[in-house]
Amino acid sequence: MVESGMKPPSLAVVLVGNNPSSETYVRNKLKACEETGFHSRLIRLPDNVSEQKLMETIDLLNEENETDGFIIQTPLPPHIREENIIIRIQAEKDVDGFHPENLGKMMRGLPALLPATPKGIVDLLHHYHIETTGKHCVILGRSLIVGTPLAVLLSRKANPGNCTVTILHSQSKNIPELTQQADILVAAIGKAHFVTADMVKDGAVVIDVGTNSIPDNSKKSGYRLTGDVDFEQVSPKCSYISPVPGGVGPMTIAGLLQNTLQAAKNRRSMK
Repeated sequence: MVESGMKPPSLAVVLVGNNPSSETYVRNKLKACEETGFHSRLIRLPDNVSEQKLMETIDLLNEENETDGFIIQTPLPPHIREENIIIRIQAEKDVDGFHPENLGKMMRGLPALLPATPKGIVDLLHHYHIETTGKHCVILGRSLIVGTPLAVLLSRKANPGNCTVTILHSQSKNIPELTQQADILVAAIGKAHFVTADMVKDGAVVIDVGTNSIPDNSKKSGYRLTGDVDFEQVSPKCSYISPVPGGVGPMTIAGLLQNTLQAAKNRRSMK
């Protein structure tokens, strides 16, 4: 694109407050942009920013010609209604893939900016040639960011896809009994070391989406990141397992950058 005289794709990231995990995510996203030649910028807003002020920031980014896509890093402070924020983002610039228009197109199998983490997980399965057709995939967590869209992507008629999918959540009964049936187990529940060895069958593929901050005095920051899976216990039983940090995190960033590139191509083709 640049060699043909066009501007590089441009991503803006809005960070509200100073959540440690969010700081790590944003730093890695901006670093990835730099490494791939994308233009990027960070917009910091205080933890007490009003919902209206955040909306005004979104409106400016929606109108900016030089911004191809942008994200509002979550989680947001409790006084801000996340659904209002997601809907305010222009669907064509929604490179996180959370807007109802993008989710609706995904459901219909139409071209869309897919949610970045589920997209990254599907690409991960594809890269390692992990068979999904006819397999039982159990997903721990039903969020609209990971669990629910991933269930759609893995159950559709595609490769990867054609899975039988079970979604488990906080109201599910007999969780260990159900996770033991999984050929592919995806942990996206947000609880450190929730998945233990007795919950996983031998030879399973385990994908850990969790990124939990736990105290660690040996680290300069005073904390370290760990997943939803007890990696040391579970990994000997697995045919494949994704680590934390690493694994799904970099794939989410890859999905985000692919969406940004697609958004840039879409906008340039309309000019």
